[in-house]
Amino acid sequence: MIEARSAAGAVPPAVTEAVAAAVGGKPDDLRRLLTALSAVDAGGDVDAARATLRLLAGQPRLLTRLDEHVRWNPWRPPYRSSDVDRLAAALTRPTVGPVAVAVAASHPDGRIRERAVRVLLSRPVPELTPFLVLRTADWVRPVRDAARAGLALLLADEPAAYLPAAVPATALVSVRSRGGFAVQQVTAALQAAPARLRAEVARSAPAAQRRALFDLDLAHARMRLDDMLAAVTDRDVRVRARAAEAAAREAVWTGRLPVLHRLAGNRHAEVRALGLTGLLRLGRHAEVAAFLDDRHQLVRAIAREAARREGTDAPAAYRAMVTGGTPSVGAVAGLTEVGDPSDAPLLHPLLVHPDPRLRAAGVRGLAQLGAVPVPLVVPLLRDPAAGVVREAATALRPISGALPPELPWALLADERVELRRAGYRLLGTRPPALRLRAGLLLVEDPDPRLAERARADLTGLARATVRTYRWEPSPPELELTVQSRAELLRLTAAVEPALGAQIIERLTEWLHRG
Repeated sequence: MIEARSAAGAVPPAVTEAVAAAVGGKPDDLRRLLTALSAVDAGGDVDAARATLRLLAGQPRLLTRLDEHVRWNPWRPPYRSSDVDRLAAALTRPTVGPVAVAVAASHPDGRIRERAVRVLLSRPVPELTPFLVLRTADWVRPVRDAARAGLALLLADEPAAYLPAAVPATALVSVRSRGGFAVQQVTAALQAAPARLRAEVARSAPAAQRRALFDLDLAHARMRLDDMLAAVTDRDVRVRARAAEAAAREAVWTGRLPVLHRLAGNRHAEVRALGLTGLLRLGRHAEVAAFLDDRHQLVRAIAREAARREGTDAPAAYRAMVTGGTPSVGAVAGLTEVGDPSDAPLLHPLLVHPDPRLRAAGVRGLAQLGAVPVPLVVPLLRDPAAGVVREAATALRPISGALPPELPWALLADERVELRRAGYRLLGTRPPALRLRAGLLLVEDPDPRLAERARADLTGLARATVRTYRWEPSPPELELTVQSRAELLRLTAAVEPALGAQIIERLTEWLHRG
C-alpha cells in the first residue's frame, strides 16, 4: 500500500530547478527531472514526495510530456532510464512512496502500469489523481478499466478531495481518443458538487473546464444576475461573452438599465457590445449612439445602427469628431469605415499630431481609404514611435515602387530595429534578387524575430529554386549584373552558419544559374 502522511512538506530545490528547466525543455531536461524524482523517492520523505507531486500537478502540460517520455523509455541502454526501472521495481516493496507510483503508472510495460494503478487505488492520495486520470485513456484495456473504475469511485465518494486535482489533467486528456470517459466523469462530478466546491475548482481550472462549469450552472439555473456579472470579469473571453450575454438577456427581460449600463462600460469589447445591444433593444438609441467613436469595430457598428434609428448622420458625426479639437482613434477608424477617398484630406493634419496613436490611426485610415499621400507618409518611416513606423511601412508597401530606390536600404541599415523592419517590409514586394539581398543582410540581425523572419524567407526562396513536379511553378529568374552576382555570392557564403549547408547550396546554385 502507499505510505502517506498528512503534513505538508517542502519541495527539494533540485526538483524545483528540474521542473523549471523541463517546462518546454528538451528530453535531456526530462531525464534530469526523472533523476530528481528518483532522489526524492529514495529519500523516503513522503511529505516532500507529495509536495513534489503537487508541483507537477500545477504544470499539467509538463505532466503529459513526462508521461509520454516515460512510456517511450527505450528498452536498451544507453538511452534506457535506470531511474524508471528503479522506481517501477519499488512497487514490489511492502510500502511504496507516491513518486514511485506516479512514475510507474507511465511505465512502457502495461502490466507494470496496471499494477501501479491498483497500488494507487489501494490507498489513494489527491496528489496522484492526475496520474490516475492519464491512465483512464490508456490503450491497454486492463489498465484503462482499473483506472476508470477507480476515478469514478473517488469522484463519487470524496469529490472535495479528488475533484480539484482531476480537473486540470482532464482538460488535457480530453483530446485523446479515449479521453471522453474522464471528461464525462469530471463533468458529472462538477454538476453534482456543491456551489462552494465548484467555485474552488473554477478558480484554478483551465479555460475549458471553466467554460464547462459556467455552462452547467447556467443550464441548471444556478446563476443569479450577480453571479453572471461576476463571471463577466473572467480571464477567458468565452466565459466573459457567455456571462455578458446571459446578464444582458436577463436585464432586458426585467428592464434593469443599470446592469446594461454597467456592461456597456466594461473594458472588454465583447461585453460592451452585448450591453449596448441590450440598450438598443430597449430603445435607448441616444445612449448607444454615444459610442460612435469606440475603439472596437463591432461596438462602433452597433452605435451606428443606433444613430441611424435616431436619425443621426454617422459620417457627418465622424467628420466633426475628426476635425474637432481632440479627435479619438475610434473616430478616425469610424470615418474610414463609412467614408470615402474624398474624406482623406481630413486625416492629413493627424499625420503631424503630437499623439503617436493618432498619427498611426491617421496613416492606417488613409491606407484603408486608398488615398495614401506619399510625400506626407514617407517622413513617418523615421517617426520616434515604433507603431507609427509600422503603420507607415504597411501603408506604403503596396506602392513601394513609387518610393526612392535607396530608401528601403537606408532603413535596413539603421540602428533602430523598427526602421529595419520597415525597410524589410518595403522590400518584400520587390524582385527576387532584391528580396534575396535583403534577407542575407538581416539573417544575422541582432533582433532575433527579424533574423528569424529573414531566415524563413530565405528558406522559402531556396525551396522555390527547385522544381520537383512539372505542375509546380518554374523557379524565379534572377536578373543580375556581374557585380551584383558577386556581391550576393559573397553575402551567401558569409551566412552559412545561420542558414545551413543545404540552403546555402541551393541559393548558390540559383545565383550561378541566374
